[in-house]
Amino acid sequence: MAPYLFIIFVVLILIFAVYGWWMEQKRREKLRLWCLKHGWKLGNHSIQGWDHDYPGVKLFDRGHSKDGDNVITGHFRGLEVTLLDYKYTTGSGKNRTTHDHGVTILNCSFPLIPLQIRRENAMDKVGAFLGGGDIDFESAEFSRKFYVKSADRKWAYDVIHTRTMEYLLQAPPYSIEFGIGEIVIFHKGKCSPAQYEEQVEMAWQLYELIPDYVIKQMKGE
Repeated sequence: MAPYLFIIFVVLILIFAVYGWWMEQKRREKLRLWCLKHGWKLGNHSIQGWDHDYPGVKLFDRGHSKDGDNVITGHFRGLEVTLLDYKYTTGSGKNRTTHDHGVTILNCSFPLIPLQIRRENAMDKVGAFLGGGDIDFESAEFSRKFYVKSADRKWAYDVIHTRTMEYLLQAPPYSIEFGIGEIVIFHKGKCSPAQYEEQVEMAWQLYELIPDYVIKQMKGE
């Protein structure tokens, strides 16, 4: 490579790096102002150990080099919420890939059983054809559009009833996990304040849709 081409290449890398840093600073300022409006706190350092703190959440089991940044904490309608930029890495060397997710965690007031709900994709259809399908429901439309997985099928049927299916069919296409005591909403890429608003509201709606008799059972009443 000619010397001047190398210099141009280096300058372009620096420009993109500075632009990325500047855009991230702008986003963080938007998050800070949004947190002030809600009375929430935006952290100043990254946090590890999410898989330890939330052992029932499959997202936090993926990959290695797991890290949470721009961690927001507060309360929403009486329940604790945590929002964060979460990333993990798969592979190594030339095959190393970093995966970014915008995550919302709503801590519930009673125990839950792990459950995953997300939009179905082409690989899921291949898996179903090979006999590794997910849980199906009475609604053919819901079963066609959503991939649902849980070790406890009864729990899945109890919490994903008709009203829950109707809600999810018109809700934003975020991925959902029930852990052992929290509802987690996430998607690939970082969240804007507007997307966090959607995720928090979605987690709350799913919490509210859990039937009273299920809550009593989970509390041992």
